[in-house]
This record gives sequence, C-alpha cells and structure tokens, in this order.
Amino acid sequence: MRAALGAFVLIVTLAVYTCLAPRLGAWQAAPLTLAVAALLALCAARHEAVQPVALRVAMGEISAWNHAGVLLARGRVVGCAQWSGRLLVLAIEPEGGQGRRRMRSLLLTADASPSTVFRELSVLGRRAAGA
Repeated sequence: MRAALGAFVLIVTLAVYTCLAPRLGAWQAAPLTLAVAALLALCAARHEAVQPVALRVAMGEISAWNHAGVLLARGRVVGCAQWSGRLLVLAIEPEGGQGRRRMRSLLLTADASPSTVFRELSVLGRRAAGA
C-alpha cells in the first residue's frame, strides 16, 4: 500500500505539471507543482501515521494502536462485513456506547495478520453482528 500511495503522489504531481506547463510555462508551473507534491506527501504521511499496526482483543473488546503507540480505537465490536476471506471491516462502538463518541470502522486485510488471527477476528465480528 505504501508503494501504491507513493506512485499515486508521483503520478498526480506529474499530471499537475503536465497540465500547468503548457499554460503557464515550465518555470512558473514548477512552484505550483512542488506545492501540490508537498501537500500530497504531507497527506500521505498523515494517512500512514494513523494506520493501525497493533491489535489487542480481550473480553469482547478490541483496541488498535499506531506506530507511535497512540490508541486509535477501542471498544466492543458491534458489526462486521467480510469479503471473500481477504478483507474484514469491523464496526467498533467506543466505551460509553450511545454518547458523544461515534462508531469507528477498522479495515483489516487477510495478509496483514496471521490466518488464525484473521479467522478469530472474523468470527468475533460475525458473532457481534448476529450472523
């Protein structure tokens, strides 16, 4: 996914330059192109920072942390969607339930975790969804 994100940033940057250079000139298009590249790189870095890298499942509750050890989501699993054993989406309701906090979705791919863990999470999700 990182390679795809990097390719996206590169392709969009080149597309912006290709569109602006004939209209503005090569030298005037360069600063705008660099600004777009910087903005996309910043957004890609922010996206990467909020991706979960660690999961903990205990007593019907799941929690996810990022690279820096910051808690991204914690709560009980209340819903599940699964596609062909390769992708799992878990709906997580935060502690306190129906209050101010909204439900979060956790997207998990089968190749991101061992197959036994992926199966356990999908069973947990189906059980919570009532399937």
